[in-house]
Amino acid sequence: EFTVQEGKLWFLQTRNGKRTGAAMVKIAMDLLRQGVIKEVEALMRIEPNKLDELLHPVFDKTALLRARVLTKGLPASPGAATGQIVFFADDAAQWKEDGKRVVMVRVETSPEDLAGMSAAEGILTARGGMTSHAAVVARGMGKCCVSGAGALNIDYKARTVEIDGTLFKEGDYISINGSTGEIYEGEVETKAAEMDQDFADLMALSDKYAKLKVRTNADTPHDAMMARSFGAVGIGLCRTEHMFFEGEKIKAMREMILSETTEGRVRALAKILPYQQEDFKGIFRAMNGFPVNVRLLDPPLHEFVPHDLKGQEEMAQMMGVDVKVIQKRVEDLMEHNPMLGHRGCRLGNTYPEITEMQTRAILGACLELKKEGVVCLPEIMVPLTGILHEFKQQEEVIRSTAAKLFEEKGDSVEFQVGTMIEVPRAALTADRIASSAEFFSFGTNDLTQMTFGYSRDDIASFLPIYLEKKILKVDPFQVLDQKGVGQLVRMATENGRKARPNLKCGICGEHGGEPSSVKFCHQVGLNYVSCSPFRVPIARLAAAQAVIEEGK
Repeated sequence: EFTVQEGKLWFLQTRNGKRTGAAMVKIAMDLLRQGVIKEVEALMRIEPNKLDELLHPVFDKTALLRARVLTKGLPASPGAATGQIVFFADDAAQWKEDGKRVVMVRVETSPEDLAGMSAAEGILTARGGMTSHAAVVARGMGKCCVSGAGALNIDYKARTVEIDGTLFKEGDYISINGSTGEIYEGEVETKAAEMDQDFADLMALSDKYAKLKVRTNADTPHDAMMARSFGAVGIGLCRTEHMFFEGEKIKAMREMILSETTEGRVRALAKILPYQQEDFKGIFRAMNGFPVNVRLLDPPLHEFVPHDLKGQEEMAQMMGVDVKVIQKRVEDLMEHNPMLGHRGCRLGNTYPEITEMQTRAILGACLELKKEGVVCLPEIMVPLTGILHEFKQQEEVIRSTAAKLFEEKGDSVEFQVGTMIEVPRAALTADRIASSAEFFSFGTNDLTQMTFGYSRDDIASFLPIYLEKKILKVDPFQVLDQKGVGQLVRMATENGRKARPNLKCGICGEHGGEPSSVKFCHQVGLNYVSCSPFRVPIARLAAAQAVIEEGK
């Protein structure tokens, strides 16, 4: 609002103009090129999270005005998706093959759903938080996801979902907004992501100022290549468990788990080894010359076994045993609290043959690629360490297996062995663990879970009330809790470097792509953050802003 008085122009009131992410970047870069603002101001004018609009599909604004909002869940992975409802992974894959667009609707997802999640335009779950399986995998794939939508009443047998009183059948259209958590009735038109030279120039400018490196969390060559195109300078977390759910791999994996003897497990692992090695070759080739941090097998074994009768009968026939033997083994593997049970380094220490196989696969892949001229920089990460001796036993298995492999092949590659700091005890005894570990990677999803005592899959049941009553200001699985969890990160980094001054420290939890968390990691002195491929540009900009803010 303005007026002119006695030949003078007076501004009476101003408001910030609303603008899209693309407009935000264009305005800042145009003003910079025209010399109106300096580089530092151009960087500070960009809101990191708004870059999501340039990286993911968005809804057409006109179409959105006509859309009916059914309910709201958690905005677990940004973007917009519209498609026909499917409930099972096999159907999602088949419908995609038939040329249909689908939205996969589940109570919650598990690793067995990976093929369906990959085929879907978006994922919608009734349960789970911001770091649930659906949320983490969707962000890695760049898929839109809404999780923890409690108003969903899913009936798998009838293949229907009731959403706040409205019944939808399989094949009905639905639309989801992963940036807001809103779920819409029917088909809402989407627009493709927009990236241009302005975006590329902004990223180059960010790298000029940033000190913190940005890696990615990637489990496939495709994800690794996508992250490289967004400027990632390595992989900070490669989850090996996601590699086991294709074709013959899962059968061999199940045979290993269901075997009751070491000999049986070793036989099954010998079948898995060539698959694992090929997977690693693809990832290391995509990251030629950049470090790749591979986490050894982490989740509890019950996640891999068949829980349906058909799958159990198939394994019984394959292994030549009665189906009741398989059913008892599956039952024995079930735990009351699997996230705190037989997983991580506990698996490797009770079944060292698993660690041996994975070490051979990782380093064997590197040796083969070395002959092709590909530069491999492997980092082998032991998950869930809480005690120095847990780590040392795994390190011994890794190094002795590597020595045997190098002797067999008559060649070697440099590699590092480190650990994931995700148990509070590991953070408290970091100086002891750093006496053996060559690097720390903070798994802040689990570290947050264990520090708060909040289940990351069940927090959605009380989080909205906690936010409404201001008990919590933000979801701690989305924004790093700097006063609690952050202090464990700070202390572990400082104490770890007292024992090992050149200790490399990074963060690979989902906080690695959240701007305020990235800035905290810069302040603490971490070497890098690692995040989902589509959050790499956000982290690069936040890392640059952290340096600028520090200098003010």
